[in-house]
Amino acid sequence: MPTYTVTVATGNQWFAGTDDYIYITLMGTGQCSERTLLDKPMYNDFERGAVDSYDVTVGEDLGEIVLVKIEKNKYWVQDDWYCRYITVKTPGGEYLEFPCFHWLVDEKEVVLRDGRARLCQNEKTMIAKKHRQQELDMRRRTYKWQEWQPGFPMSIDADKHKDLPRDIQFDSEKGVDFVLNYSKAIENLCVNQFMHMFQSSWSDFADFERIFVRIKNTISGWFPGYINQSRIETTSQSSTCIFLNGCNPVVLQKCTKLPDKFPVTHEMVAFCLERDLTLEEEIELTILLHTSRPLFLRRVQAVKFRGACNANRPRRLSQVPGENAPIFLPSDSQDDWLIAKIWVRSADFHVHQTITHLLRTHLMSEMFGVAMFRHLPAVHPVYKLLVPHIRYTIAINTKAREQLICKFGIFDKANGTGGGGHVQLIQKAMKTLTFKSLCFPDSIKARNMESVEELPTYFFRDDGNKVWDATKSFVSDVVNIYYASDAVVQKDEEIQAFVKDVFNFGMQASESCEFPESLKTQEELTEYLTVVIFTASSQHAAVNFGQYDWCSWIPNAPSTMRKPPPTEKGVADVKLIIESLPDRGRSCWHLGAVWALSQFQENELYLGMYPDEHFIEQPVKEAMKKFRKVLAGISTLIKLRNQGKRLPYYYMSPDKIPNSVAV
Repeated sequence: MPTYTVTVATGNQWFAGTDDYIYITLMGTGQCSERTLLDKPMYNDFERGAVDSYDVTVGEDLGEIVLVKIEKNKYWVQDDWYCRYITVKTPGGEYLEFPCFHWLVDEKEVVLRDGRARLCQNEKTMIAKKHRQQELDMRRRTYKWQEWQPGFPMSIDADKHKDLPRDIQFDSEKGVDFVLNYSKAIENLCVNQFMHMFQSSWSDFADFERIFVRIKNTISGWFPGYINQSRIETTSQSSTCIFLNGCNPVVLQKCTKLPDKFPVTHEMVAFCLERDLTLEEEIELTILLHTSRPLFLRRVQAVKFRGACNANRPRRLSQVPGENAPIFLPSDSQDDWLIAKIWVRSADFHVHQTITHLLRTHLMSEMFGVAMFRHLPAVHPVYKLLVPHIRYTIAINTKAREQLICKFGIFDKANGTGGGGHVQLIQKAMKTLTFKSLCFPDSIKARNMESVEELPTYFFRDDGNKVWDATKSFVSDVVNIYYASDAVVQKDEEIQAFVKDVFNFGMQASESCEFPESLKTQEELTEYLTVVIFTASSQHAAVNFGQYDWCSWIPNAPSTMRKPPPTEKGVADVKLIIESLPDRGRSCWHLGAVWALSQFQENELYLGMYPDEHFIEQPVKEAMKKFRKVLAGISTLIKLRNQGKRLPYYYMSPDKIPNSVAV
C-alpha cells in the first residue's frame, strides 16, 4: 500500500505548540486520503519548535497532491497551534512543500496549497480554482474595512487588538502595551518621580540637563548646546542637521521664488547674508522653505537661507501678518530668539509625529495590508512578496487606536495636539497626500532637493535613494519571474482588485490622491510594490528610530507648549520660556513615548531577511540572495561614511531597517 511521509514544523514563538489533536487529509487529483490523526505513541507531538514526521498510508496512489487539509480538535481545553509548514514525500520519492505560517484556533481547519506561486489565470484544475476563491471569500469576511475617523485612510475593522484575526496579532500582547511600555520606560529612565507632577514647571534649563545625565546618548547629549541660550553659537550646524537628517527630514524644499505675500524684507536679513547679495539675488542661488504647518491657532513658519548662517533664520509665529504677528530675528533679544526657535521645533515635532510618521508610514502600510489580505490568496506571488512587510503592522496600529491616539489616550496626556488636534492634522494632510509623494525619488524631486552639489550632506536623500533603487531592483526581479509581459499584468484580476481596493476603500476614491485604480505594465506594478515595501520598511525606519535621539531633549522637541506664542517682541524671558515648555509630568510621558517608539522589536527581522519561506522557487531565492548582497554593500558604505562623524546618520542603513512597521 502506498505510503506518504508527512513532516510537520511547529513555530518557535511563545505558545506555538499544542496538546490538541491534529488531523491531516491529503487531497490529490486522483482521490483523497482518509482523515488521519498525526500521533506518535508515548511522544509529546507538536511542541514549540518541533519538526515531526508521520506516515500516511493509503489504499491507492492519490495522483498529484494538490491540497493538504489540517484540522485541530480539542483535547482538553482549546490550545492554539502555529504551523510553519508541511512537507510531503510521495511514494515515488518526490518532495512537496506546503508553506503554512498560520495559527489554528478553536476547531477550524486550514487548507494549504503547495509552495509554488501561481497567478489566477494560470490555474488549471477546478479544485485549485475553487480553493483560491474560497480562501478569498473567507478573507473578505475576516478582513473588513472601517473608517476610524472621517477623512482618514480606511483601516481594519477591529476596535481592540484581541479582536484581530489570530494570524496578525502580536505573539505577546504585553510586548505592545503602550501604557505598560511607557511606564516601564519612564521607570528605566529614572524620571518616574516626576510622573504625577502635572502643572509643575521645571525650574530652569539646568533641570533638563540634570535628567539628561541618565538618558544621554550620542545625539541627545549634544542638544543642550543647540537650545541653551548661553551656547547659542552652536546652532548653525545643529539646525541644519535637524531638518536635513533628523527624524523629520521631509519638510524642506527648494524655492525658485519668494512665496506670495512673503513678509521678510532684505533689510531684515541683510546682516546674515554672507555674500553681499540682496534677498532676491539669494533666491536665485537657492532658498529652502521649511514647510511644517500644523493646525495650531497660531502657525509657525521658518525660512532657511543657503549661503547664510543657517542659525539666522527669521521666524514668524503666526501666518497672519499684523502688529500681533512679529517676525523674530536673531538680532532680537536672546530670549525672543530662543522662544521663536522652540516654537518652530514644537511645530515640527507635531508634524513629524502625526503626518510624517503616523499617517505616511503606519496608516499607509495598514491600508496596503488590509487590501492585500482581501484580494491576494497565499498562493499569489505578490502576497508572498508583501506579507513579510505587513508583519505586525495592523496589530501595532490597532493597539495605537486602542491606547495611543484614542480619546483620553497617551497623545492626550502628553501632546499639544491631543484632544482632537492630531485628527485635524491628518484630515488636512490627507487632502495633499498623493501616490507619487510615497515614491521616494519623486518626493525628493518634488521638493527640488535632489542636487548633491547644493546639499552635499543630505544623507537621508543619499541613503534613501540607494535603498529605494535596491528595493526596486529586487521587486523587478520577482515581478519578471511571474509576469512575462504587460499583458500578464493586465489579465491578473487579483492584482487589479488589490490596487482598486486601495483606491476605492483605503483612500476612499479621493481623486486628489492620484492613486492608480489599475496597473497596466510590469514597470507600474514594480513601482507600486516598491512603494508598499519601502514605506513599510525604509521610510518608517528613517522617521521612527531617531525619535529618542532627536526628541528626548525636551526643549528641542516640546510635545506641548503651555503658553501661547508671543504676540510682540521684548516680552519673552527665561520664566516665560520655562512656563511654556512641558511640565514635569508631561515631560515624563514624552520621554517614555520617544524611548519606547525608538526600540526595535524582540527578534526583529531586517530588510532582506525572509526566514518564513513563502517562496520555494529557486529564481526567487536567488533574487533574495542578490538583494541581501546589495543591501550589505549599502550598509558598509554608510558605516564608512559615518566614521569620525560627530553626528553619524544611520537610520537608512539596511542593517537597521526592520522589514515592517511594527513599533
